[in-house]
Amino acid sequence: LNTITCSAAVSACEKGCEWAKALELLVQMPALRVQPNTVTCSAAISACGKGGEWAKALAVLHDMGARHVEMNTITYNAA
Repeated sequence: LNTITCSAAVSACEKGCEWAKALELLVQMPALRVQPNTVTCSAAISACGKGGEWAKALAVLHDMGARHVEMNTITYNAA
C-alpha cells in the first residue's frame, strides 16, 4: 500500500457515500506506514460532509494541521 492507493480508496468511499469507511481507512493509514496527504484528507472531509457528519469533517481538517498536511482550496471547499 502507498499514499496513492489509499487516497484512491478514500476517494471511492467518498463517492460511495461511505464516510465511516473513509475515516476508518484514514485512521489506519499511519499503522500501515502510509502517510495521508492533502488528497486523502480532502476526500475524507468531503465524504463526511456528504454524510452530514460536519463535526467529523472539521476534526479531519483540524488533524491536518496537527499532522502538518498541506491544506488547499479543495480542502477548504470540502470542509
